[in-house]
Amino acid sequence: MTYCVGILVRDGLVMIADTRTNAGVDNIATFRKLHLFENPGERIITLATAGNLSASQSVMSLLTEGLENSETGVVETLLTVPSMFKAAQLVGRAIRQVYEVDGVEIEKRQMTFDVTMLLGGQIGSSPMRLYQVYSAGNAIEATVDTPFLQIGEPKYGKPILDRAISHGTSLVEALKLGLISMDSTLKSNLGVGLPIDIVVARRDALKAQVTYRIQEDEPYFRDLRERWSAALRAAHQAIPHPPYAEEVL
Repeated sequence: MTYCVGILVRDGLVMIADTRTNAGVDNIATFRKLHLFENPGERIITLATAGNLSASQSVMSLLTEGLENSETGVVETLLTVPSMFKAAQLVGRAIRQVYEVDGVEIEKRQMTFDVTMLLGGQIGSSPMRLYQVYSAGNAIEATVDTPFLQIGEPKYGKPILDRAISHGTSLVEALKLGLISMDSTLKSNLGVGLPIDIVVARRDALKAQVTYRIQEDEPYFRDLRERWSAALRAAHQAIPHPPYAEEVL
């Protein structure tokens, strides 16, 4: 299991991903799931992966080496496509190609071909965009009304984002809220674990402002976890008791 979240607000993009892979209680490892494709001043593209690790790695290899465009014959990569929409299409093609090669054999062994990806970034003067690409190769896009997307294990971190994130949220607040949603997922699901990778990009900067890995002993994240737990306890204690239960309980 994994947890990755992308948040696209007015000022820019936040991408956060854990690194834990779990093939059983005695087979836990760390693999990078958040990848950065960058040509500063021209484009920044981030890609987060969830699902079957071997399939995800095959997709990443195809995207790095390039796929031939059947219409033009040109080999395309995330560093050459002309728009973020074309980048989303390229990721979808790579997922479908891996399925054509490996999917049937994976399913014959009663395993699931489960690959989902978050793709976010900006190319040139075009708008910054955020997509979720499914295992069928199709995609949805984040909007002003729905400014975040999640893959992997979303349910523990989603309520926090639903209540607090809007398109007008500042970039640093979006990062903080993304980390709180990650902490809530870490607390409730052992299949998600540290280290955590972060990429933050300001709109129109065409480069990453923050690339950071949170390790087990990172002081800020430890403080964030403690403060969030204390704030939740204080909040529920400050709420009045239900009037219909006050006297009997």
